[in-house]
Order: sequence, then structure tokens, then C-alpha cells
Amino acid sequence: MAQNKNTSEFIQESSNMTIGSRAEGVAMSEPKKDNFRMVFIVFISLLIDLLGFTMILPLLPSLLEYYGRDANDVTYNTLQQSVQGFREFVGAPDTPRWNSVLFGGLIGSLFSLLQFLSSPLVGAASDTYGRKSMLLLSLSGLCVSYILWAVSSNFTLFVIARIIGGISKGNVSVSTAVIADVTSKKNRGKGMATVGIAFSVAFIIGPILGAGFAKLVRSDQDLFFQAPALLALTLALVDIFVIVAFFKETLPLEKRAPSLVTGLSDSMKFINPVSLFKFAAVNNIDTKDLSSLRRYGLVYFLYLFFYSGLEFTLTFLVHNRFQYDSMQQGKMFFYIGVIMVLVQGGYVRRLPPGNERKIAFQGMMLLIPSFIVIGCTTNTIVFYIGLLFFAFASATVVPCLTTLVSSFGDEKQKGTVLGIFRSLGALARAAGPVVASTVFWSFGAVPCYMMGSVFLLLPLVLLQKMKPTTMKEN
Repeated sequence: MAQNKNTSEFIQESSNMTIGSRAEGVAMSEPKKDNFRMVFIVFISLLIDLLGFTMILPLLPSLLEYYGRDANDVTYNTLQQSVQGFREFVGAPDTPRWNSVLFGGLIGSLFSLLQFLSSPLVGAASDTYGRKSMLLLSLSGLCVSYILWAVSSNFTLFVIARIIGGISKGNVSVSTAVIADVTSKKNRGKGMATVGIAFSVAFIIGPILGAGFAKLVRSDQDLFFQAPALLALTLALVDIFVIVAFFKETLPLEKRAPSLVTGLSDSMKFINPVSLFKFAAVNNIDTKDLSSLRRYGLVYFLYLFFYSGLEFTLTFLVHNRFQYDSMQQGKMFFYIGVIMVLVQGGYVRRLPPGNERKIAFQGMMLLIPSFIVIGCTTNTIVFYIGLLFFAFASATVVPCLTTLVSSFGDEKQKGTVLGIFRSLGALARAAGPVVASTVFWSFGAVPCYMMGSVFLLLPLVLLQKMKPTTMKEN
């Protein structure tokens, strides 16, 4: 079984900032100081959270097989019919392997869609109610989802658990806001890269933990998934303890937004896709800055749309072309993850401020030949060279774009800005795999990856035309 997820985003910290003289209307503040202790706490919190989150990935085939035994489960049968219809539409083989991958992809898209809805709302709420309270609320929601997973004897309850889990993943966007709160412009890029490392490490170790549990239990055992679910719950509880005991609020009361929303029309700005692309919920921002922010949001969405789609089809490609089994695919993604950790830890974190746009551009540039090589080669050595470029892009583009976007908006809107930004990425991840799978099974691997490499020119050109962003100290 091959379950893959990508990642890259966040972490860095602290700040003691003085409030400007509001009476005189002057925004005065001391240079932000970096609090690396808080950076470390956010890193540990994210790592713990993501370890629990990724454990389920290698268990999905067994879970779907388990729930599929109940012929009377309306939810399962409805989704199964949807997958069957999609499979027939795109011409995918009618085999248990691909049916499970497509089924898992459908659940993954649902999860991303829920993040699309929740990320901007949770991010905006953290601007009003504080980062710590929203982190605890999100982690509490994850605990509830793991409890439901542990007792989900039917597919309907399992889906409810995943829905609650998807809504509760707004803690990721809040974490990026914390990084913006506690880092100076000099070290903010390092912070975002450190968060990327947390993602990479978790997506290397988490699935291994899940696979270990999958081997320890029999797939036909009743509630065989209780052990990993309870371990994920334990990790979430440990994460709550870390936040309660060690996390200090990074957004003081005097710097918070006065209210979350002022009416239904404002609320719609956080869930309406058109409003999100326009960053309509971001107020009191210079027109030029707003234009740049919108452009970065569009670049981010287009990049992740094509990237996540082709990433998802890697599972199909390596099985069809190289006859990779689940273990070989696991080793492939392990290879990608290790390279990402090395690039983020040894290269991205050492970038001097102001180079984020350049490195994001380079990452996108390398992704184009990467997809051409991956899509066309039949030689495994050449294929792994293509994966090397792919891993470099995975490790650099998202952290650099996140760093650039974190410079926009005042202190009262960091959560809103980064929440909307992440929401656009979640929307791309929800739609990209569906479109790419359709192209892959309808036209083949080579046309799919060639088309992906060509369309990657869109975000690349948009980014190239943008003027270098001056990182603001806020």
C-alpha cells in the first residue's frame, strides 16, 4: 500500500514588542527578538501531533477492507459507488489495490477540504482569542476524533472521526502564526524551515509506527485498529500537556483583534473561495501589499494543485512501471523524506533573509525537469535522480512561500493571513489528486507528467514577475 502526503511548512519564535503610541497614531515598536525556546516547543508540539496523524496512513487498506465487510453500511456503500463510478470514468483497473488507493484518496480529499474550511476560521479566531487557546481547542478536537476512531466499529463512525479530525487540524495554521509572532525577519525563514523538518520527520516515522501496529495485529481481528488509535490519542494528550505546561501566549491581549467577525457577510469571507483568493478578510493593509499577497496566494494554490496531483499518482506510476510493492514504495517515500530533512535542516534554515522568493523559484524550476524524468524514464537510477529534484522542491517551495506571506498584515491579522494561505493549499490538495488521477488513467503516465510539468510554468511565471518582497519587521 502506498500512502503519501507531502509537507513543508513552519517554526520559529519569540518576541518582546512595545506598543506604539496609539494616542498619537504612531506605530512604534522595538525590533523583534527571537525566542528559540518557544520555537523548540512549537516544533515538538507539531512533531507529536503529526506522528499521531500519520500513523493511520498504512492502515487505510486494512481499515477499508474491515468496514467493507458490512454489506448494510449505507455510508460505505455510497462512497464505494462513487469510487466505482470514478474508476470506470477514468478507466482505472478494477482491482482491490487501485480501488483502495482511490478510496483512500477520496478520504484524503475530504480531509483536505475540511482543512480548507477550518484553517482560515481557526487562524482568525487565534487573532482574537489568542494562539494558545486555539491550539488547545484544536488538539482537544483531535482527541475526540481519536476516541471515535478507537471505537468506530462501523464506517459511518470512522468517517465522523475523520471529519472531526479534519476540522481540528487548524492548529497547523495557528502554529505558523506563532512563528510569525516570535521571529524577527532575519530568522523567520529558519522558523518556517524548522516546521518543515517537523513535517518531514513525522511523515517518515509516523507511517512506520502505523505499519508496525499493522503487522502486530491480524486484519480480521475485531477492532484491530484500537491500539494505533489509542497511541494517537496518547500522543495528542501529551501534546496538550506540552502546550499547557510550556507554551506561553505569543499574542498579548493588547495586540489582539477586537472581534472575530461582525456579521454573516464577514464570516463568509473565511469560507468563500473567491473571498479567500482575494484575502478579503484582511483589513488595514496597503493596496500594493494586498496585491502581492493575492499573487502569492495564487502561486501557492497553483503550485500545490499540480504538485499534489502528480505526487498522488506516484503510487500508480511506480507500481505499473517498476512493479514496486508496498515496501518498495515505502522505501521510495523514505528516500524523499530524508532528502527533505537534509535540505531543510542544512540549506533552507541557513538562507539569509530576502532569498525566499529566489529559492522558491529555484524549487519550482527543478520540479519541471523532475516531472519530465519521473514521467518518462524506465531506468530506476534516472528515476531516483528525478526524485532528488522532486524532494528539493518539496523541501523548499512551501516554507519559502510561507515565510514571504508571513510578512504581510499587522500583528492582529497574522493568524488570518496564514490561515487563509494554508486554506488555499488545502483546497489545492483536495482537488489536485482528483484531476491528476483522471488524466493519469485517461491518457497515461507520460502525458500526465508532461502536462503537469508544462502547467507548472503558470505559478513559475507568476512568481518570476513579482518584485522581490521586502520582509517587514512586524
